[in-house]
Amino acid sequence: MTEPAYLAAVRESYDSVADVYVERVITPAELDPLSRAMLTAFAELVRDAGRGPVADLGCGPGRVTAHLSLLGLSAFGVDLSPRMVVLAREAHPELRFTEGSMTALDIADNELGGILAYYSTHHTPPERLPSVFAEFHRTLAPGGHLMWGDYTGAYEHMCPTQAYDRPVSYESYFLPLDRTAELLRGAGFNVTARMEQEPDGRVKRRHACLLARKPEA
Repeated sequence: MTEPAYLAAVRESYDSVADVYVERVITPAELDPLSRAMLTAFAELVRDAGRGPVADLGCGPGRVTAHLSLLGLSAFGVDLSPRMVVLAREAHPELRFTEGSMTALDIADNELGGILAYYSTHHTPPERLPSVFAEFHRTLAPGGHLMWGDYTGAYEHMCPTQAYDRPVSYESYFLPLDRTAELLRGAGFNVTARMEQEPDGRVKRRHACLLARKPEA
């Protein structure tokens, strides 16, 4: 199957910025209290359900994957960027990180107890989100939990040429939170909670989290 062009752009761009990204992006401990609380709530839900491991999809350098592990989850990371995976393995050798695309995960049906997609879907063209969310649904066990977090907007589309002082070729898409929730329900999830935050001094764009659950078989 031919790889969509946008995936190559995302891979090449994050390979280019990876080393600077690690220096500039904050750690989970530095997140705002509400964002930390949502990650903690997600971890508790997954632990209590006891359905299997957690995949951090679009894990970048693995900091949030490691945070999930500290919260008591059996977590591993998947990222499209080979350089990000190298950096994650170097920083967290005790955890598993693999290269892969959330469009076609090398994960069996119903294998996962949880999926975290944290600021990792906004480079996906909106028309391709249903197939991505269908892949989340396929790999998540019945009764498993999903946490999605990302920037939101009024169907905005951006084509930056630089990020982290490096050239990039990816595009970014910002959807209303209601639309993302609708797409998750269309993929078969029950959306159980949502949180949307206004821009603040650190984050210049409205951002949000959704918790969802795959229904029991």
